[in-house]
Amino acid sequence: MFSKEIYTERRQALKSKLNKGIGLFMGNREAPCNYAGNTYHFRQDSSFLYYFGLDEPDLAAVIDFETGQEILFGDDVSMDAVVWTGPLPRTQEKADRIGVRYTRSRGSLAEYICGEKKKGRTVHFLPPYRSDNMIELMDMLDIHPDDQKGKASEALIRAIVSMRMIKQPEEIEQIDKACDLGYAMHFTAMKMAKPGMIEQELAGIMEGIAVSGGYTPSFPIILTQNGEVMHGHSHQQVLAEGRLLLMDAGAELQSHYCSDFTRTIPVGGAFTGIGKDLYELVLKANNHCIGMCAPGVSFKDVHLMAARIITEGLKDIGLMKGDTEEAVAAGAHAAFFPTGLGHNMGLDVHDMEDLGEQYVGYDHTVARSPQFGLKSLRMARVLEAGNVMTVEPGFYVIPTLLDMWKADGHNAAFINFEKCKALYGFGGIRIEDDVLITPRGHRLLGSRRLPVTAEEIRKVMQMP
Repeated sequence: MFSKEIYTERRQALKSKLNKGIGLFMGNREAPCNYAGNTYHFRQDSSFLYYFGLDEPDLAAVIDFETGQEILFGDDVSMDAVVWTGPLPRTQEKADRIGVRYTRSRGSLAEYICGEKKKGRTVHFLPPYRSDNMIELMDMLDIHPDDQKGKASEALIRAIVSMRMIKQPEEIEQIDKACDLGYAMHFTAMKMAKPGMIEQELAGIMEGIAVSGGYTPSFPIILTQNGEVMHGHSHQQVLAEGRLLLMDAGAELQSHYCSDFTRTIPVGGAFTGIGKDLYELVLKANNHCIGMCAPGVSFKDVHLMAARIITEGLKDIGLMKGDTEEAVAAGAHAAFFPTGLGHNMGLDVHDMEDLGEQYVGYDHTVARSPQFGLKSLRMARVLEAGNVMTVEPGFYVIPTLLDMWKADGHNAAFINFEKCKALYGFGGIRIEDDVLITPRGHRLLGSRRLPVTAEEIRKVMQMP
């Protein structure tokens, strides 16, 4: 937790952005793993954390935007529960820690919300993503779960996004720590990766570092020699000399601030042949795009620059052809780079994705493209000081996609489909760093950059 004053100031700032109705903040409950008493690690809702700071289950809160009143809803622990949990602070003590004056029992939330509704008051709520909260909202607001996302308060969403997009100094300090822990995860995996190991061994090592140094990985670790699979969570293959191993992982601290890095390493330590050429191309795009990041720069433009660099490089290698600008405009590069360049990061590794990417990564100045590849760009806004972004260009050989485009004649003017066949089974390359937008430009988050050049990676992988 941060200081009481920080949470009080955040709530005051939110009140200045809305002047009608009440804001409802649903904290999360425990989620059963395989029976009620055996739960997953508890994870509090990030917007609840941002404004109320209490990382505990079975809480909710209300802000009255007309009177300024704030209420924390929670229950004091029973004696039966004390046996299992030990003594815990009373609800009023929790409220005092975050500067909230009023408390009510958690069970009285429905009665309170229904009472305010009867008065004709607007109840602002956020899009729910947990089924128990969906059911509770249905009971309180008479809105079916299928309709809740569409009926969530756009005014509240936009107000929260406007605040959480700009990271405060105390948040940046936490993200730097998460990045240092992410560094340890990746550096150790690089050093320990050897032919003959099972992928799961490395994934387990990385997860253990995250748990021992913070809280948990910030998302299920992606570690695979099939790097063309964007969310490759199967870790059953044996590391084979010469194959490329893609490792996408980050740490989430007890404060829940995150990091998110990707490195692609050659099993055995040395990039060779076309694999080295393609790695250097992705690294060129990564470095150039990081260098572009600054206030006032459109992140969509940064993404499109990555597309141009990758297209130019693939033309030199012989996988693509034709005019670069025309190829990028047609989305031809997406055969090899079908993802967006990056995303916002903070309390969530994909920050505020629960609130809707149309509010987080897009605004009145830029609309989402329907084009394959470009539509996957999660962040297209103009960058501001205080934004925290990932920058993660990539190159992927996806045989199913290439075969389909070839059969359809799609972008045949820009892709040498026959030459691509020699790379079927190649996998993928992604290089990802975490970037803070500063008033004068940017800086990489964390104390130091993960090894990223072919020579740096070789040296780490040859360490005893």
